[in-house]
Amino acid sequence: MRDQAEKLRMKMLENLGALGRSIAVVSGKGGVGKSNFTTNFAIMLARLGKKVVILDMDIGMGNVNILIGKNAQYNLKDYLVGKVPLSDVILDGPNNLKYISGGSGLSSVIQWSPTMFQSLITAFETLQKNFDYIFFDMGAGATNWSLDLLTSIDEIFVISTTEPTSVTDAYSMMKYIHLRDENKKFYLVVNRAFTNEEGKETAIRLKNTMLKFLSKEITILGSLPEDPSVRKAVIDQVPFSILFPNSPVTLTLIEMVKKFVNAQLEEVYAPVQSDSFLKKLKNIFSKGRG
Repeated sequence: MRDQAEKLRMKMLENLGALGRSIAVVSGKGGVGKSNFTTNFAIMLARLGKKVVILDMDIGMGNVNILIGKNAQYNLKDYLVGKVPLSDVILDGPNNLKYISGGSGLSSVIQWSPTMFQSLITAFETLQKNFDYIFFDMGAGATNWSLDLLTSIDEIFVISTTEPTSVTDAYSMMKYIHLRDENKKFYLVVNRAFTNEEGKETAIRLKNTMLKFLSKEITILGSLPEDPSVRKAVIDQVPFSILFPNSPVTLTLIEMVKKFVNAQLEEVYAPVQSDSFLKKLKNIFSKGRG
C-alpha cells in the first residue's frame, strides 16, 4: 500500500509540476562548501531522473565549472548583453546536469538596462518550463540585489558549518530573508561536521534560535561529515559524489537527497506556486533599481 501511495503522489506531483522549482543555496560567509554542496546535490537529483540546472550566481567568484572540470566558453552575461542565445550558455555537466556560469559583469546589476532585465525574465521563464529544479548558487552574504532575488525564489537552502561565526552568519542571512518574506521556506544543512552529534547540535541550535527570536520554523535536512575525499575531489576537479561514490560524505548526501525528495512528495497536496517566482521578480524589477 505504501508503494502504491508513493506512486500516486509521484504522478500527482508530475501533473502539478508544470513549472520547475527555484531553489537558492546561500551562506552567511564564504568557505563553507556551498558550491560543492550545490553541485553534488544537483547531480544526485539528476541521477534520479530529474531535470536540473545550476545558475552560478557567485559573482566574480563562481566555481561550479571548476568543481566539475569544465571550461565555460559563454556565461549568463554573454546572453544578457545579446552576444549569444540562451541555449549557448546552458552547458553540459555530469549525469545530465546542466549549468550556467554567471560572469563577473553581473556585479553591475544597478546599471542594467530594461532590455537586460527582460532577457533575464525570459531566461527564467524558459528554464522553469524545461527543468524540474533550478538551483541558484548564490555568493556569500547579502546585497540588495541578492535579497531581491532570494525573496522571489521558491525555497532557500542555508549552508553552515559548526563554527560559531558561520552559525551566527547563517542565522543573520535567514533573518534578512525572513524579514522580507516571512513565508519563505528554509532548509538547513550543516557542512563539515566532525561528528554526527556536533552536526545535529548545531542544526538544532539554529532551528531553535529561529523559532525563539523570529517565530520561524525551518526544516533540518541534516549534516555532512568532514571528509578528506571532498578535498581530493576538488583537486581532481571531479565532484566527490562521482569520484568517491562510497565515501561517508557521499552516502550521507544520498540520504539527504532522499529526505528532500520525500518532503516534496508530502507537499503535493499543497504545492508551491512556482509561477509566483516570476511574478515577484517582475514586480521587483518594475519598481526600478534605486
